[in-house]
Amino acid sequence: MKRVVLFRNGSGVDGKVVLVTHSLDELLVEASQKLGVCAALLFTPQGGLIDDLRLIRDDDILYVSEGEDFHPPAQPSPGIRPAGYVGTRAMATPSPVPACPTTGSSGQGGAEGREWVTLNVGGRLFTTTHATLVTKEPNSMLAKMFTLGGESLVPSCRDALGAFLIDRSYTYFEPILNYLRNGTLILDPGINPEGVLEEARFFGIEGAIPELEAVVAARESNREMEPLKRRHVVEALITTHHRDELRFQGVSLRGADLSKLDLRNINFKFADLSGCNLSGANLNGCCLERANLCGATLEGAQLLNVKLLCANMEGANLRACNFEDPAGTRSNCEGVNLRGAVLEGSMLAGVNFRVATLKNANLKNCDLRAAVLAGADLENCDLSGSDLQEANLRGANLKDTAFELMLTPLHMSQTMTCDL
Repeated sequence: MKRVVLFRNGSGVDGKVVLVTHSLDELLVEASQKLGVCAALLFTPQGGLIDDLRLIRDDDILYVSEGEDFHPPAQPSPGIRPAGYVGTRAMATPSPVPACPTTGSSGQGGAEGREWVTLNVGGRLFTTTHATLVTKEPNSMLAKMFTLGGESLVPSCRDALGAFLIDRSYTYFEPILNYLRNGTLILDPGINPEGVLEEARFFGIEGAIPELEAVVAARESNREMEPLKRRHVVEALITTHHRDELRFQGVSLRGADLSKLDLRNINFKFADLSGCNLSGANLNGCCLERANLCGATLEGAQLLNVKLLCANMEGANLRACNFEDPAGTRSNCEGVNLRGAVLEGSMLAGVNFRVATLKNANLKNCDLRAAVLAGADLENCDLSGSDLQEANLRGANLKDTAFELMLTPLHMSQTMTCDL
């Protein structure tokens, strides 16, 4: 660990010993606190500018400037070292460092002839150049604040170290400052673009506003497309009176866990329920017309008087579901796609499966009494052990359909198109 002796620009007394840390900025902050100045630049006794921490050696004597040009201190008497010096090497003639630019100054401070400015934004210090603040967005509030003669740069607007005070969020200010430095808007992960947008509007950084508005709009669009979760449905159920109609029409609930919920009479028309867990749920009287239930789990669900017209239930699990209404009201599943679905052991008496797709479906041990399967595609469907008494199979495709161990004989008196 190296240490240096720091003096104010132009002074050879009241030096302070400071440890050299990890960066030049950290050393400047430490110098500001030790010497009570707004440290912006470091100089060697010969007036050389320190712009790299690796140039500093142990026990070096350096001069801290607030942005002004280097002013050598008065020569000490021969053999006398300036007060505050504790180094081991002989001291060369001390000389202070250029300081941070003051209000209205137009000097050519800095290695490249640029004034350095320190801002205290919400309690955090930012050091940049005057040119950065005024060049990229000359009509912005920041540019006007630091234009020569600007009324905003009065002493009351500075902190104890001389940094200009700005009462804004440093988190959202940093991307704005970087934009002024390099002309590119960079948002780190986790930062809210809405906050940065508000800062851009506040400071009048017009060039960054359209890009930030596009980022915010895209974020809102993605948020709207995110599927609802179980908690959203539960909140809606709790806050809706039982006499009022609850609608989730066209809503995405993809992959949501809705198991064991009372969802009676809800309108799910065109809703995306793919991959949902609806096992044990009460869906009596629901409208699921043209809804997407592909791959959904409805095992043990109640589906009395449900409307599933043209719904997509391909690969869904409807094992042991109940569609049979004791009051005689029949569920309407006309045109439903149940390709590869599992309905084993379900109560399907009287259900309307007209022109439905049941290809490769598992309908083992189902109660299909008086069910309407006219025109349905039952190719390679397994109806083993099912009860098809009085079922309507007119025009159904029964190619490679399995009828083993049926509870009642299948009466073939009706006209059917059966490719057996």
